[in-house]
Amino acid sequence: MILNVFKNALYACVVTLYVTGKIIAQNTAPTLKTDVPLDSIRLSDPFILGDKPTQTYYMTGTGGKLWKSRDLRKWTGPFNVAQIDPKSWMGPTPMIWAAELHAYNGKYYYFATFTNKAIKLGEGLERRACHVLVSDQPDGPYVPMKDSIYLPADKLTLDATLWTDTDHKPYMIFCHEWLQNDNGTIEKIALKPDFSGTTGSPKLLFRASDSPWSRERNKDGSDRPNKVTDGPWLFRTQTGKLGMLWTSWIYDVYTQGVAYSQSGTLDGPWIQEKEPITPPNFGHGMLFRTFDGKPLMAIHSHKSVNGRTVRYPKLFEVDDSGDKLVIGKQLVDGR
Repeated sequence: MILNVFKNALYACVVTLYVTGKIIAQNTAPTLKTDVPLDSIRLSDPFILGDKPTQTYYMTGTGGKLWKSRDLRKWTGPFNVAQIDPKSWMGPTPMIWAAELHAYNGKYYYFATFTNKAIKLGEGLERRACHVLVSDQPDGPYVPMKDSIYLPADKLTLDATLWTDTDHKPYMIFCHEWLQNDNGTIEKIALKPDFSGTTGSPKLLFRASDSPWSRERNKDGSDRPNKVTDGPWLFRTQTGKLGMLWTSWIYDVYTQGVAYSQSGTLDGPWIQEKEPITPPNFGHGMLFRTFDGKPLMAIHSHKSVNGRTVRYPKLFEVDDSGDKLVIGKQLVDGR
């Protein structure tokens, strides 16, 4: 696969952002901070679990660290919670992207993308794959399960999330990296009942090029659909409509879109909305409910600090009462 100038520049930008965010897993305990405002935390791909048994919000994301809060305003952290097997394909210090926490059948699961820079898949691509860890508690520690490989070893995958479909089976939803296939995809694969591995083969849900809003430029200056698929997140509106948030680019602007399943199941077909669902420069969103039942979107934006791009978690109000998700106002400091 020949990568054009745009792709090389974009990939370099993404890698720089992640490395700047200190995404390499470390064995040493980080310095804990308390009463940290949400807007002061530097974090890509924020994910918030509202855990009712502990009445605590747990936030993680790229870097794999964990933050805790009782009110979404003041946070304590970061905590190390991921305990990987250094003898596995990940190696001793994998990069961790887009971590998520899911409560399911009395256990807590840590879905994340791990990268071992020492293993190459050809053409300079580093081995990157979705993986699941498990814990008895929402704040970990999260440890490996039986299987060391959830997806084909030669397939560059990222941004896994969990969805239980109408067949009552759990699925891993993930992206096949555009750097490898030149047209990023979002796919599903069935999980074992205890999430200790996957069964069967992946199935395509849709491609990046299916989007009417994501754009990039050809060498001659003409437009074409963007190749990037990032951050799938599944949801149902209160009317039962199945939707999926996902992220791509409009030229150099990171952008959040949404698609809806015509059949109401993962198999779709998935109909892409014509316009993005959030303002420019927001992406990798997910939905959760506060303890009083209010739906919110956690998402990241970015700004330049001393010439370096830094990402911050943000919260938006959402209305999920109809057939389509409606984004409301952005909250300030969790309020």
